[in-house]
Order: sequence, then C-alpha cells, then structure tokens
Amino acid sequence: MGRKKKNLPVYEAVEITDVAAEGKALVRIDDLVVFVPYAVPGDVVDLKVTRKKHSFAEAEVLRFHKLSEKRSEPFCPHFGVCGGCKWQCLPYEEQLRWKQRQVQDNLERIGKVQLPPLDAILGSQRTQEYRNKLEFGCSNKRWLTKSEIESGIQYEHPEAIGFHTTGSFDKILPIDECHLMDDVNNRLRNGVRDYAIAHGLSFHDAREHTGLLRGMMIRLSNTGELMLLMQFCILSEEEQAKADAMLAWLHTEFPEVSSLLWVNNTKFNDTFADLPVTCHSGTDHIYLQMEDLRFKVGPKSFYQTNTEQALILYKVVRAYAKLSGNELVYDLYTGTGTIANFVARQARKVVGIEYIPEAIEDAKVNSEINDIHNTLFFAGDMKDILNRDFIQSHGCPDVIITDPPRAGMHADVIDAILFAAPQRIVYVSCNPATQARDLRLLDEAYRIERVQPVDMFPHTQHVENVVLLERRDA
Repeated sequence: MGRKKKNLPVYEAVEITDVAAEGKALVRIDDLVVFVPYAVPGDVVDLKVTRKKHSFAEAEVLRFHKLSEKRSEPFCPHFGVCGGCKWQCLPYEEQLRWKQRQVQDNLERIGKVQLPPLDAILGSQRTQEYRNKLEFGCSNKRWLTKSEIESGIQYEHPEAIGFHTTGSFDKILPIDECHLMDDVNNRLRNGVRDYAIAHGLSFHDAREHTGLLRGMMIRLSNTGELMLLMQFCILSEEEQAKADAMLAWLHTEFPEVSSLLWVNNTKFNDTFADLPVTCHSGTDHIYLQMEDLRFKVGPKSFYQTNTEQALILYKVVRAYAKLSGNELVYDLYTGTGTIANFVARQARKVVGIEYIPEAIEDAKVNSEINDIHNTLFFAGDMKDILNRDFIQSHGCPDVIITDPPRAGMHADVIDAILFAAPQRIVYVSCNPATQARDLRLLDEAYRIERVQPVDMFPHTQHVENVVLLERRDA
C-alpha cells in the first residue's frame, strides 16, 4: 500500500515580508516559515503549500491580491519558468540591499567573528547582457509549462535547445530569447535549432542515450572574439557526416565565430573536461582583456563570467593585498592564473596552485604572453600540495590570496595557512556561508579588517565577497 498523500494547506491573503536564500521570498505564518519563489516583500498573495516540514514549508503563489511597490517588471519572456534569473521581479537596488544583508548575516550567524562595518556592495555595471559564457542543452523532449500541459498542446517539433529546469534531467526548456549575453547567443542558438530541425538532425535523449545534438557553449570576448563549441553524441558514420555538415554551415553562416570547436561526448553526463576538443575552424582559444593584460581562454578554461565586474573584483583583491613589490604571494585555487598574473607586477613572486592541470598550463601561457616572469604554478589537490614541506621549500608567503570553490577550503588547507602565517590573507568567495565557516577557523590567528561584497550576477541571489584578514600578532 502506498503512503497516504498529505493534504497540504492553502493560505489566503498573506503578505510576503522578507527575502531568503536561493532567490526565494518568505513569510512567517504562526511558527511556520514559508519559502515562496517569484514573490517580493510587500506582495499580498494566496499560497498553496507544495512541501511541508516541521518548521518550514515551500509554497507557490496561487493569486496576487496586491503587488508590492518594490516589485519591478521582469524583462525576460521566460521569467518564472526558466529559474535562472529569479530576482528580475525585484528592482536592482533592492537586490543589492538583500545581497549585502546576506553577506552580513552569514558572517555573523555562521562565522561568529568580530566584523568591521561592511563596505557598500559594488553593483554590476551591466544588469543585462553581462555574461561572457553561456551553455545550452539539447533534448528531444521540451519542457512543458503547467499551462501548456493543461491545454493539451501538441508540438510538431518537441525538440528544444535551452536550459535544464529544476527536477528534470532529461527535459529542456526551449529558450527563444536570453538577455544574459549579447544577442549573438540568440542568433546562434536559434539558428542551430532551426538548421537541426530542417535537416533532420536528432536531438539528444538523456534516458536512451541517443541523439546527435547534445549541447552548445558560447564564449564572447571583450576583444571581439567569439567561441562556439558544439557538443555531439556521435555513434555512427552517418551521424559524423551530419555533424560535419552542421559545422560547415555554421562556419559559413556565422563568420563572426572566430573559434569553432566540437567534442564527441558519448558519456552519460554532459561534462567534457576529460574529452578531446577538436577545432573545426579558426583558433582553439580566444583572448579576454583586463587592463593591459591578455588572458588566453580555451573551451575548458575557467574565467569569471562577468568580464567587466571581474576587473572590479580583482582591483579589490589587489588593493587588499597591499603589495609593495617585495612580497612572496601564494594564490590558492588560481584557476588559469588570472588573479596571480593580475597582481604579479606588484609582487616579488607569485606561486599559484590549482587542481586542474589544463588550467595550470593556461596560467603558464598567460604569464608568458604578458611577459610576466615571476610566477610559478603547480597542479594538484590543494590539501595535498599545500603542506609544510611545500611551504618550507618555496618560502613562507607574505600574502595569501585564496579563491576556493563554493564548498570553501578543506580543514587541512586552513591548517597549512595557519602554519604559513602570512602577514595578511585576502579571501575571495562565491559562497559567504562557507567563507564564514572558514573565517571562524582562521579567527584564532587573524582579525578581519575589511569586507567588500561584489555583485557578479544581477537578478540572482549569488554574491561574491572579499575579506581582508591581518595577523593578530602583527
């Protein structure tokens, strides 16, 4: 016998009061905290609970009785379904205010460390078309909205190119218009879709693991270069011929693509970091410019996706590092060496460490093409490389810059930093919650001097944060 389905409540005419994590709003009803997507403080709504636990619930809006004065009109036709820009309904000034509070709350509640007053968050210069990289999936099953399902609509072509939606790995929401990048992303994506349908190319079926067209990645440079990588699942000579024909068409139809690449991915996931990438035409890389530096970016390279705001972020890092030209700097989680090379001319030497070997090779190239000769890069797991022997061999750093992934730093890495005892630490984070946890562990030896939130991702709940720590015994 199956488990009896709960009767979930409906709450009428409640006022949304706050903003919460993951881009959701919230309201407290008696002792229950209810999280609501696509609402803003001040909205008066009827709510239908979709999931309920002891102390919290998740709900969707059934009806708006009153729209908040703080609400803004979403600019994207896919808002509310795509899920990628959940805060479009919130004015940008309000987004910044909530992000600042998110950083403050995390550092106080999780870190429990003494804080100076936070510097005002640095908003993004662009709030639309700010990304230099977009990835789209392909599927033979388009995601249907609730209204489409209820209408019983049948599409002649159920194929789709767009974004995955929450809770469905094998369906894709078709995207006709995306404002995250210059309009070239729309022309390329829609052109590929139309060509594929017209020429009978199969779209990927994630369950059956068949279908030629699997995905596409677009990278746009501030130097005018454009990269397009097509991801295929080629299982026969016939499919290879169709892929070749599409690539030839793309080369002719979109001459602005300076780097046309493809990869054959027959795995059961969409990652291609471990697969060879083939250059069909043009170069196998593009360059992005930052001040007078040029950074080589390949299809597997990491580079901050908001080009203009990355410069703002790195300027904060450089200012916090307080380099005079005599310092030994360790740049942890260096990626392709962007921060390392950005600060190298103000330091005596910079040592960068990164897990991905290909990224380290990019970092070395980026030093070479910028005529920088005082960097040294190592590839490997951070907790294995950054140990006492490494520090004793390469010298105790005067400054450590660390920019870990969302999970934060391993406890062994924090122990190594405490052993190295640099004068100052500049901690860059895309997740203030794990940053707060790490700051608490560093608190025994370091005090927080500056905190600077930086918004890299308008219309989302994500926020970057830079913290300057100084050694307590200094």
